[in-house]
Amino acid sequence: MALAEPNMTMTPPAQAARAAAPATTRDPRLDFFRGIAMFIILVAHTPSNWLTLWIPARFGFSDATEIFVFCSGMASAIAFGRVFRDRGMVMGTFRVAQRVWQVYWAHICLFFAIAATMVVLNNSFPDGRDYIGQLNLYPFFKDPQTNLVGLLTLTYVPNYFDILPMYLVILAMMPIMIGLARVHVGLAAMAVIAIWLTANLFDANLPAEPWSQRQWFFNPFGWQLVFFTGFAFMAGWLPAPPVDRRLFWLAVAVVVAIIPFAYFRIIGQFPEIRAWRSEYKVLINKSDFGILRYVHFLALAYVAWVLVGPKGARIQPGTGTGWVTKTWTVLLAVIMKVGQQSLAVFVSSMYLARLMGVVLDNVGRTHFSMLWVNLLGFAIIIAVAYGVAWFKSQPWKKRA
Repeated sequence: MALAEPNMTMTPPAQAARAAAPATTRDPRLDFFRGIAMFIILVAHTPSNWLTLWIPARFGFSDATEIFVFCSGMASAIAFGRVFRDRGMVMGTFRVAQRVWQVYWAHICLFFAIAATMVVLNNSFPDGRDYIGQLNLYPFFKDPQTNLVGLLTLTYVPNYFDILPMYLVILAMMPIMIGLARVHVGLAAMAVIAIWLTANLFDANLPAEPWSQRQWFFNPFGWQLVFFTGFAFMAGWLPAPPVDRRLFWLAVAVVVAIIPFAYFRIIGQFPEIRAWRSEYKVLINKSDFGILRYVHFLALAYVAWVLVGPKGARIQPGTGTGWVTKTWTVLLAVIMKVGQQSLAVFVSSMYLARLMGVVLDNVGRTHFSMLWVNLLGFAIIIAVAYGVAWFKSQPWKKRA
């Protein structure tokens, strides 16, 4: 998934040249893996969804969140790298500020849309279903004057709404890291590692609600490590690892070896594994992004990067005329379109997941009902991706 091409004999001058010329074009691998992450995120956020038993989080320490954040780092290197390079630090910072502004209001609008919908649902189902309580939104409605200010200042961040705030804080850190990298890439690397260490060793985090000591579930000071890893690969600060058979099978071994420590059925059968997870939970902690999550993700990313081939050769549209080739081509186009419109799709999926849960509450959770509800959800986020792309193309400016 690292998108710089492998080079086992790169010289220091070549590395410097690549660091000075970040990628400026879209890579199909980025869109493909980010699209896959969007589908997984929808499944993972649908309450009591049978398909969640088969998402990557059930078989390893890392999950779709790492994919989303890592790919966002790579996409940011493409989206903002050219501005910093061609227009300088000031204009680059303003460009990042614009994106932070967009993500901020996406977060605010998502909260109010879901909160209002939960109120409607609670009033629509007088049979005891408490959708407001499921998201722990009663504190907001009990003291809206205090919590409205907290919501707008990001000092009130309910758990279901914590990914976008984490993302915008990391985005705000980007100009600092780029400025340090202009002095020396090593300075940026040391800053990223130091910030991650403060999160994991000294519990540096941000307050999540004004009435308690709870902190943000997704600690941006921990998660910036995986974001800037993706950014560094795409910007050329880090060379891609070599395609090596021994390294590939070592990564596979790491992924396989972690399965018993992550798969819930195995954990339930072995008290020794449960004891290990309890004793060393800091290493796999999701909130602060524990080190073993990072190790697992890097191993999984390397395996995926090798499997898709050079420049994503194995995920390119086919050239044949058979139905298999045509189906594969359409499937790839759909996945990549979803990956290209990840912010709009993510916001839509977070809202849609709650509605999918309501549908399942009413039709019952059988394998058949969960299958068609999930497929319906997939169809909707695909439609959102194509719809947003259509609007972004500004068709009203084209001649009739």
